Amino acid sequence: MTEAFRIERDTMGEMKVPISALYGAQTARAVDNFPVSFQGIPSLCVRALGMIKAAAAMVNERERLLEPALAKVIRAAAAEVIAGTLDAQFVVDVFQTGSGTSSNMNANEVIANRASQLLGKPLGSNAVHPNDHVNMGQSSNDVFPSAVQLALIIAGQDQLLPQMSALATALHDFADQSWEQVKTGRTHLMDAMPIRFGQEFRGYAQQVEQGMLRVQQALDGLRQLPLGGTAVGTGVNSKPGFAARMCEVIAQEYGYLVQESEQHFHAQACLDAVVQASGALRTFATGFYKFTNDVRWMSSSSLGELAIPAVQPGSSIMPAKVNPVICESVLMVCGQVLGNDVAVAFGNSQGQFELNTMMPFMARNAVESATLLANACMVFRTRCLAGMRVTDVATGAVHKNPILATALNAKIGYEAAAKLAKEAAASGKTIQELARTRTSLDAATLATLLDPARLCGEWGRSR
Repeated sequence: MTEAFRIERDTMGEMKVPISALYGAQTARAVDNFPVSFQGIPSLCVRALGMIKAAAAMVNERERLLEPALAKVIRAAAAEVIAGTLDAQFVVDVFQTGSGTSSNMNANEVIANRASQLLGKPLGSNAVHPNDHVNMGQSSNDVFPSAVQLALIIAGQDQLLPQMSALATALHDFADQSWEQVKTGRTHLMDAMPIRFGQEFRGYAQQVEQGMLRVQQALDGLRQLPLGGTAVGTGVNSKPGFAARMCEVIAQEYGYLVQESEQHFHAQACLDAVVQASGALRTFATGFYKFTNDVRWMSSSSLGELAIPAVQPGSSIMPAKVNPVICESVLMVCGQVLGNDVAVAFGNSQGQFELNTMMPFMARNAVESATLLANACMVFRTRCLAGMRVTDVATGAVHKNPILATALNAKIGYEAAAKLAKEAAASGKTIQELARTRTSLDAATLATLLDPARLCGEWGRSR
C-alpha cells in the first residue's frame, strides 16, 4: 500500500506531507534533507519547546496580539507536546541546521496543525499559522538555545539531582553499616594503611555530594534564557518585556525558575552555560567512574573484599561465572559522558558572528549526559549497592598485613620497622609475632599500637 499524502506549501514551494501528519511543509523538507542518524532531538528539548510555545501564546494573548480563541488552542496543543503524546510528530534528525530552525519549525507546525484540528479545521488549513501565530515574537535563534537550556534544567532538576541524592544517601548508609569493619587501604594500587570500609564509602558519598553542588551551580547558570533576542540579539519583532513575561509564565506554570538573559548578544552567539553544565556532568562522571571501579576491584576474584549481587550469568560458556556487569555499565556511561563533553565544547566553538551553529548537536550530547548519569545512579544504587556486603576476607587480611609495621615507627624507628616489614613479608609471620621477639615492647603495648581500628581513627564517623 502506498501512503496517502496531502500537499502543503512553504516559501520554497510545494511539499508532499503524509496525510495524517501534524507537521507541515518545512518539517517534511527537513526530513528529506537530513536522513543522517534517524534520531531526533532529545525528548526533553521537545518538551521545552512546548513550554516556550505555550508561554508565548499566553503572553501574546495578554498583550492582545493574539486572539483568545487562537491562544487557547495553541496552549492546548502545546500541552500535548509537553505531555509527550505528540512525540512521534517530531521527525527532524538531530543533525540538521545548526540553529535548530528545522526543529523549531517542526514544533510550530505540529502545534499549529493540532490547534487547527481543535478548532475543527483541516490539517494544512493554516487556521492557526505556524509562523504568524505559534512563533509570534520569536525566532529559532532565541527559541532553540532557550529550549536547550530549559531541557538541561529539567533533566538536572527532575532526574539527575534526585538520583544523585539517593545515591549519596545509599553510600552513606553503607558507610554506617560497615563502619566497624576494617580493611587494607591502598595507594598506587599497593597496600598502605588500614582504613574502615565506612571511611572509604563516606568518601564516595561526599564525592557525589560535591558533584551535586557543582550540578546545582551549573543549573543556576542555565536559568538566563536567550528568549527575546530573536534573530541576532536585537529583539526585532518582539515587544520589550515579552521574554521576561514568558519566563514568568514558565516559572509559574511549570516550576522551572528562569529569566530573560541580560546579555542577548552573548546568549545566542555561544552557549557557554551549556558548556559549564556539561563540565559539571563530566566532573561527576570522573568521580563516579573512580568509585564504581573501586567497587569492581574490591569485588574481584583478586581481592574479594566485597560481595556484590549476582544479577545475571557472566558467560555463555562458563556456567559458574558471574561478572560485575552493573559496574561495567556505569563505567561505560561515564566514558560516554566524557566523550559528550568534548563534543559540547567543540560545538560551542562553532559560532560565527551572532549565532552558534551547532546547537542541536550540543543539545543531543549535553542532555544525553544528564539523563545517562541519572539512570546510571539509579541502576548502581538499586542493582549493586543494595545487597552488597563486606566479606570475611577483607577484615581477616588486614591483621596479617606487613604494612602494620608503620605503626611502630615512633617507637623503634623507620629503619627497624622496615626490617620487620620485610621479614614479615618473606616469612609469612605477622608483625605482631615478630615484634614480640625483635623489640622490647610488651604485648599490651603492641596490641594497642598494631590495632588496625585504632590506626583508622574516627574521622568520617558522622555523615
